[in-house]
Amino acid sequence: MIMPKVLVALSGGVDSAVTAALLKDDGYEVTGIMMKIYKGHGPTADTRTRHGCYGPGESEDIEDARKVAEKLDIPLEIFDLSREYESDILGYFEAEYQAGRTPNPCIRCNQGIKLGILIDRARSSGLDFDFVATGHYARSEYDNLSGRYQLLRARDLNKDQTYFLSSLSQDQLKIIRFPLGELTKEEVRGLAEKYELPVADKAESQNFIAGGYGQLLKGKTDNGLILDANGKQVGTHPGVAFFTIGQRHGLGLSGAEPLYVTEIDPIRNSLTVGDKVSLMRSSVLVQDLNWISVERIKVRLGAGVKIRSSGKMVSVLLEPEGTDRVMVLFKEPQIAPAPGQTVVFYDDDRVLGSGVMT
Repeated sequence: MIMPKVLVALSGGVDSAVTAALLKDDGYEVTGIMMKIYKGHGPTADTRTRHGCYGPGESEDIEDARKVAEKLDIPLEIFDLSREYESDILGYFEAEYQAGRTPNPCIRCNQGIKLGILIDRARSSGLDFDFVATGHYARSEYDNLSGRYQLLRARDLNKDQTYFLSSLSQDQLKIIRFPLGELTKEEVRGLAEKYELPVADKAESQNFIAGGYGQLLKGKTDNGLILDANGKQVGTHPGVAFFTIGQRHGLGLSGAEPLYVTEIDPIRNSLTVGDKVSLMRSSVLVQDLNWISVERIKVRLGAGVKIRSSGKMVSVLLEPEGTDRVMVLFKEPQIAPAPGQTVVFYDDDRVLGSGVMT
């Protein structure tokens, strides 16, 4: 029997390595693919043991991926996507912060680069494959009733990564598999040891950039004013791009009560600060919608949402506003939802879809 051909998106980490090992063990014809995104300038805060996905630590990841491919006796193809990454991810990231918004580069990268351009480049290079697998903690399935591919939370909810995959299209979900979706992180570590993978003990990378995103913005901002709720100046800041709604550190302000960023005005280059109560919101408007398990919603719907990747799921009502926006009504007020952040809608374990806060 001829087994399907699968591309495994390797990162140099343990999760993608175990994914490749499992598929190889099951008899699939596995080829590793990897993207090179770092141009050799910019962030320098990486370490040899723990670093971000963008930065000088990439050379270590590439070497680790090569060792994994050699151990598993599979080919590895590396594609230089540094130009696309700089334009589509770094450019977006900087522009959003300069506009006073809070971007999520990981979501954009998964949809547009890692599971978009990388797969297109592999296909155009002549690689033949039936599907693509990644080391993400998520699950997917086809629903005959709706005729749509579903994205579901991983069994290990502490490692679930559906938030970061919530912008995937139906065409992408059709060809992508998540072999780790039914496993816990501890089980994956155990499998890495079983297969004697060279990255079995490798620490997980930090999100995006080790040492903080401010490295990308140095020399690109102007000082501005910090104002209180009445418009009175209470301090100065090094640039609105270094701040997000709800932020406290970096303001350089002291007082009887802690102060937080409550408003960012990129036109005036000013920050407004206030107390914690002023950060509470009972609703947010969401646009740039990507529906997954449904074509779209037409009536008010109860759901769960996450307004940030590390946040807990909260109960809401989704109120459609036309075909391209949804008002999210929180059952209980939420602290510091920030424009630009991705909101992911859930029906239990199913991802209904996602959008971006206005």
